Amino acid sequence: MRIEILLKEIRKENGISLQQLSKMTGISNSHLNYIEKNEKEPSLLMAVRIAQALNIEIDKLYKIVP
Repeated sequence: MRIEILLKEIRKENGISLQQLSKMTGISNSHLNYIEKNEKEPSLLMAVRIAQALNIEIDKLYKIVP
């Protein structure tokens, strides 16, 4: 499963909007939107900030599905 699908799924499960996640991470709303649309790949630092904001382990964003 790709990070953009997981990010959107986890964010919605937690009831967090893109705007809220942007404020929590310091990553612009538009950049988060690009990540969720698979138009940009997040840097490792961004992925760490997103995972921290969502209170999950970073590897949950990169779950590999065979």
